[in-house]
Amino acid sequence: MSARNLYIGLMSGTSLDGVDGVLVRWTARQRGGFVVRGFVHRPFAAALRAELLALNRPGADEIHRAALAASALAREYAALTRALLAHAGVPAGDVVAIGAHGQTVRHRPGEFDGTGYTVQLLNGALLAELTTIDVVCDLRSRDVAAGGQGAPLVPAFHAACLADPAADSAVLNLGGIANLTLLPVAGTVRGFDCGPGNLLMDLWCSRHLGQPYDADGRWAAGGQVDDALLQRWLAEPYFERAPPKSTGRDLFDAAWLDASLADTRAAAQDVMASLAELTARGAIDALRRHAPHSTRLRVCGGGAHNRHLMRRLAALAGAGVSVASSADAGVPPDQVEALAFAWLARAFVERRVGNLPAVTGACGARLLGALYPA
Repeated sequence: MSARNLYIGLMSGTSLDGVDGVLVRWTARQRGGFVVRGFVHRPFAAALRAELLALNRPGADEIHRAALAASALAREYAALTRALLAHAGVPAGDVVAIGAHGQTVRHRPGEFDGTGYTVQLLNGALLAELTTIDVVCDLRSRDVAAGGQGAPLVPAFHAACLADPAADSAVLNLGGIANLTLLPVAGTVRGFDCGPGNLLMDLWCSRHLGQPYDADGRWAAGGQVDDALLQRWLAEPYFERAPPKSTGRDLFDAAWLDASLADTRAAAQDVMASLAELTARGAIDALRRHAPHSTRLRVCGGGAHNRHLMRRLAALAGAGVSVASSADAGVPPDQVEALAFAWLARAFVERRVGNLPAVTGACGARLLGALYPA
């Protein structure tokens, strides 16, 4: 193990709101095993966000556009890395490695030829060149090659740093997609994508209010849930599929939403209230089905700041389940996913496995990632 033990984790997720970055020192002497030395969020420029969103669907000259977007993303990651180091007063040479997620533009594991694929755009070589730090990226492909979903990968970090040793618990990450990690006191850690998180709500808010998200869920809170619409959405076969499973914009996108609304007369605000309820129901229904004895649900990701959504999660979970932000465990909700990719980079450097086959469905434990040396 490196004496330095400083790592950077960089995460840009399905919400496409920008890049989160953490500088973290791993230490067994601190609660959770780490100390965050710095955190920075860097929003995407509108043009880059639009191009990354467009690349989620087939289009003209995709190879050329994807290559340029991967390099543009590397420059964004590098700029955030420089900001992190400057904020903490740490030289690049003190960092062991960067764990960089890249931007998922297609996620089709197990399809077409029996293996399928997952694509996270990022020019890892350029990122290493610009930062002079080892870069560990392409962290999902090996799990897919081993027959897995390649997602979610964060449950291993949740198990290492957020588990409750005294009671069955769960962690709900509310990014663009919602994923649930089940952490029993005794037994196997499990996890899966349980449905849409923020992406459909953000889409609807942008379309009708011209805002990137519904701050505190205030717009949704003022609407009425359309039960017929909610039941139509919950009839999506994905919700009933048994884990291992993962999803993304390949399923839950504007086309999926618009098709479901083709004959509805619901007001826009009521659709928003119903979308918030869909996110909450998808998560709590999955918790009840797969971990009925859990007594604590820790929520992370951007959705943890949505007060209306947090209230709905608590109401649906009932009095027997404590619902709170991961901040209650000492980990701010915006930092969790970036921390997970710093953790995965450390696992790669130390030649430890990064996946959990019970989560992803891979045929075995695997070392995850590809290295671009500084």
